[in-house]
Amino acid sequence: MKYFNSISALLIAGLMLAACSSKSKNTAATDATTATVTEKAAIPVRVMALAKSKISRTIDYTATILPFEEVNMVPSTPGRIEKIYVQMGDKVSKGQSLYLMDRTQLFQMKLQLNSLAKDLGRIDTLLRTGSAKQQQYDQLKTQYDVTKTNVDFMEENTLIKAPFAGIVTGKYFENGEMYSGTPTTTTGRAAVLTLMQVNPLKIYVNVSEQYYPLIKKGMKVNVAADVYKNEAFTGTVYRIWPTISSATRSFTVEVELPNRNELLKPGMFVRVAMDLGEVETFVVPANTVLQQEGTNQRFVFISKSNVGERIEVTLGKRFDDQLEIISESLKVGDMLVKEGQAKLISGDKLEINN
Repeated sequence: MKYFNSISALLIAGLMLAACSSKSKNTAATDATTATVTEKAAIPVRVMALAKSKISRTIDYTATILPFEEVNMVPSTPGRIEKIYVQMGDKVSKGQSLYLMDRTQLFQMKLQLNSLAKDLGRIDTLLRTGSAKQQQYDQLKTQYDVTKTNVDFMEENTLIKAPFAGIVTGKYFENGEMYSGTPTTTTGRAAVLTLMQVNPLKIYVNVSEQYYPLIKKGMKVNVAADVYKNEAFTGTVYRIWPTISSATRSFTVEVELPNRNELLKPGMFVRVAMDLGEVETFVVPANTVLQQEGTNQRFVFISKSNVGERIEVTLGKRFDDQLEIISESLKVGDMLVKEGQAKLISGDKLEINN
């Protein structure tokens, strides 16, 4: 009986050993099969060598026309408005009277000035005959000079004149009303009138930083307004801001725009084109440039040692089915993937089938 039990135990142990061996083989076979399936095959693509082309560089922007100068005309102190000489929309010349403030205080100061002038004349006579001291004369002369300065200031700030030729674009009071100094304009500023210079006009254009070396003072700028389909206007770059915005990576260019026949008005929407001359840049087929879904991010793929690498690019000018692309990561001779790039992921192995 003991002999039989020993044989049974040996048989059971053998069967268990065989089962474990079989399981190990099956597991190894499964792992090998999985590895073979998950290893991604090389993706067939076609490539082209990048080369630079000469193009005529024109950059286009949109902008809003601004007055060349805009001034909110205010008196030096609050008071009653005696007379306004202009109306909304009136054209005025430089030095033209715009409005008159109450002059009661000015008249009082003028009477005081006349009295001081007479006293100064008398003491000057007495000084010559030795009947007055130099100190008396000096004190009275100082008082006269101070009063004369105040009279001149009041004269200038009660009769307000136009500092430049322009057009009245805001009138906020009527004759006889009190000017208190509280904000009256849409900009939150206090004023009796608003005056704009509308010939010339100006435009602010925010230009990408990559063009900073190419923008020069005095450059001609082509301007088109949608409201005038057959009219073309030409402006001139007259100021380039010396800093670049870290938020937008752009800088501001101020354009002076002659207003032919005063067709253009402040606030109009215009399109601005700047001709920067010929430049060398990468121009590629439009279908090689991909866009990341849900964003405005553009990119291309290049082949490096038969491995795909994604390169982000900025779009420049379009030429029919060709696009200018800009990136510091691209160089002449790079192999651009021109077919088969739609499903590529950076790091994929490539099979070049040119």
